[in-house]
Amino acid sequence: MASIRHTPSPNRVADDVLLDAAMECVLAVGVRRTTLSDVARTAGVSRMTLYRRFPDVRGMLSALITREFGKVLAEADRSARDEPTARGQLVVASVHTIRALAANPLMHAVIERDAEMLLPYIMERIGTSQRMTEEFLRAQMAAGQRDGSIRVADPAVQARTVFLLLQPYVFAIRPSTSDLPLDDLLAELAHLLDAALRP
Repeated sequence: MASIRHTPSPNRVADDVLLDAAMECVLAVGVRRTTLSDVARTAGVSRMTLYRRFPDVRGMLSALITREFGKVLAEADRSARDEPTARGQLVVASVHTIRALAANPLMHAVIERDAEMLLPYIMERIGTSQRMTEEFLRAQMAAGQRDGSIRVADPAVQARTVFLLLQPYVFAIRPSTSDLPLDDLLAELAHLLDAALRP
């Protein structure tokens, strides 16, 4: 008997179309005022189409934030590839990530209008985007130990420690640059990371 293949419908709306619409709504009115109905209207799809993919606003926004973080991390990885050591790649990628998130419109919207939604990810649990960051850092730690550019220790502990160092930069970079240049702060961060990870 021939196997039955389940292929995506040619009329299926891509997730990116829905998430782009969600981004547009969040930037316009903030997280709390964004509704699935608004997103469906902006995307030009029925509410039922959107509900089947994202049953609630929280899940949709989580997917949006995860997508945006994924883009930033991928670009950060590309920006660091010319560095000769894994330590150098980690430092460059970390600084690139902070700079990119400081300029990211979604992060601006969330921090300025709905900062309280970030509290659970600071006080209670580690979210998907944070796990992605840790996995990226852990891979760089392991690579650095293999090439001799990063001191030998538990890569998971090292990654978590660097993550805890970087996270406040994401949430507090805007007020922190009201009286000090961003470039100077990031240069000091790069120096700190490089010195801390040397063998």
